[in-house]
Amino acid sequence: MENGFEDLPLFSYGSIKQETQAERSPGLQSTSSLSAAIQIWGEALESEGRSIHTVKAFTGDLRLVGKYVGVGQPLDQISTNDLKKFLDWMLNRRGIACSPKTYARRITSIKSFYRWLNESGILIHDPAAAIPQQSVLSPLPEVLSSEEQLAALEFADNARRRDPRDARLYTLLRLLLDTSIKKGECLNIHLNHVDLKSVDGPILFVRYGEVSKRYKERKITLSTQWVEAYQEYLKQYEITDRVFPWSPRRLEYLLEEIGQMAGLEKHISFDMCRWSSALNDYVQGED
Repeated sequence: MENGFEDLPLFSYGSIKQETQAERSPGLQSTSSLSAAIQIWGEALESEGRSIHTVKAFTGDLRLVGKYVGVGQPLDQISTNDLKKFLDWMLNRRGIACSPKTYARRITSIKSFYRWLNESGILIHDPAAAIPQQSVLSPLPEVLSSEEQLAALEFADNARRRDPRDARLYTLLRLLLDTSIKKGECLNIHLNHVDLKSVDGPILFVRYGEVSKRYKERKITLSTQWVEAYQEYLKQYEITDRVFPWSPRRLEYLLEEIGQMAGLEKHISFDMCRWSSALNDYVQGED
């Protein structure tokens, strides 16, 4: 009934909260199986707007727990000790390598799952609360030195001047080193994202189709050197829509080819260019 809440006394707030929590986990009880809880938790994550990749990763982590303790095990029969034994098995006795990053994510998945069960009122006690969260220190990214950048750019620039003339290598490499854009952002550049006639000078508009990622959109000033190569490139390849109309792997191969032909030991990649560009900006005192 629509007026049901209006007839309730003020002290009934707690029962309303319990009803709301129950809606988040319909049909689950402390005696429900781990498998049933994982299924409903995955649906709850989807309803919260989590990406399909996150949902698959998190629920997959809990199914691995089920593989160890038994997917039909009642929720209230899985203890903190069981979870600790699972983590030890996964890390030391499973026979399949588990990277620090994966290990940390699985702990996050377990703690998130049991926190949800506890906050939903399904479990009074959270058996994962006593398990410490693991943080992972990512290794420092590999970058190109100033000398390596110059060598790579010199090779790519020479490709513009020898027959057959090809400005594609320089246009791609210079853009990445000038702008710090990501691979996905590079692949998504269309002709109308490049404004060579802006009153503030040539500008690249980095755009996102997804509304949730619009905050990442930005304008980046383009160098004169890049604009010259870009204009040559447009004529040579007769670009009509996407600025780089090739597959990600093809562009990655072109970057690797530049490094090899320039005599570098490092394999140039999108990430390497991005971090090298960011380091250049830091050294030069730019934002």
